[in-house]
Amino acid sequence: MRTITITTTTTTTPAAPTNGTPRRRSRTALLAPAGAAVAAVLLLSSCSAGSGSPSADPSTPSSSQAEALDVSDAWVKSAESGMSAAFGELSNTGDTDITLVSVTTPASSDVELHETVADESGTMVMREKDGGFTIPAGGSRVLEPGGDHIMLMDLAEPILAGDEVSVELSFSDGSVADITAPVKDYSGANENYDGSDGEHSGHDGHEG
Repeated sequence: MRTITITTTTTTTPAAPTNGTPRRRSRTALLAPAGAAVAAVLLLSSCSAGSGSPSADPSTPSSSQAEALDVSDAWVKSAESGMSAAFGELSNTGDTDITLVSVTTPASSDVELHETVADESGTMVMREKDGGFTIPAGGSRVLEPGGDHIMLMDLAEPILAGDEVSVELSFSDGSVADITAPVKDYSGANENYDGSDGEHSGHDGHEG
């Protein structure tokens, strides 16, 4: 199984808080100051093929799904407690479809891939996306408020604007990508959570 790590770097300096006193805190490896933009740098693990091999084994895939991933504009919604959500654009630079099947982060013990749909009354509700998010070859999938997104169901601690959250993305071929996304203040996308299966019935009204 090949693993890819995506490391983000800051490109701009965030504005200081309105009270004139910038926050300075050490909050463990979970959170750190961040800028407003994210650039993905791919660090690929090397294959162990010996030098001098005349040709690659045609039965071996040329790349993993994670290697084909490009992430842009990633960010996480600030929240004091409860739930939050992660957004951004996932692009597939490869020639075959890739599927994001699960996400983990130290920021939350429970993370789900969510879609937004209309219920019987026409109200927009959020629910877990069966089968994960498929990103077509040469295409992209936008995760945005009011649409598809990564839901952090139970925050371990507050995440505030200016912090960073590390996120691990797992794909259907077993490959993994790690990203770091800045936290931003955001109000909106107040759709309800579809808890009809009873598993998350206490989470109605979350923001995503």
